[in-house]
Amino acid sequence: FLSQLSSGIFDFFIVIKNVVIGFIISIYLLNSKEVFTGQSKKIMYAIFKPKRANKYLHSARFVHQKFSGFILGKIIDSIIIGIICYVVTSFMHTPYNVLVSVVIGVTNVIPFFGPYIGAIPTTLLILLVNPLQAVYFVIFIIILQTFDGNILGPRILSESTDLSSFWIIFAILLMGGLFGIVGMFVGVPIFAVIYAAIAGYI
Repeated sequence: FLSQLSSGIFDFFIVIKNVVIGFIISIYLLNSKEVFTGQSKKIMYAIFKPKRANKYLHSARFVHQKFSGFILGKIIDSIIIGIICYVVTSFMHTPYNVLVSVVIGVTNVIPFFGPYIGAIPTTLLILLVNPLQAVYFVIFIIILQTFDGNILGPRILSESTDLSSFWIIFAILLMGGLFGIVGMFVGVPIFAVIYAAIAGYI
């Protein structure tokens, strides 16, 4: 038991260390992104002919556009959903409404499956305190996600991926199966880039 406990504590501190180091490195990267961009362009034009270098730079801008458009759109969408959830759960006097709203908002970043991933633990949490409130919460979440999936989400994310619903589900299942939760987060923009590249080649 002590061996497993010490191993778990050690693993936890390794994760914390990696998060802190990653955060610090990301600050340095963002601070120097213009320098890195300029250096990358120089390297591209030094290695390749201008026509090919322009083509690669155009592809890099396309990838950046897909990723930034999708991620920014999903973050805005999730913040709006989290705020709506907080307002309605406060009005309904739902237990742990702040925690519930944060979980719903964060998991909403994952396309398609995110709302269900967030709804299950939050419903169980409310169920432990007030079963009737849990029923009301489930009904509200169904209405909220219907609104998000059919009205709010498409408006915010229009033209950010150019993928049909089938390919979005396919991308989430494939990337989620390969890379877990991280794959579910970034699977759609990665697949959108691959899809667009294949379409352009064809």
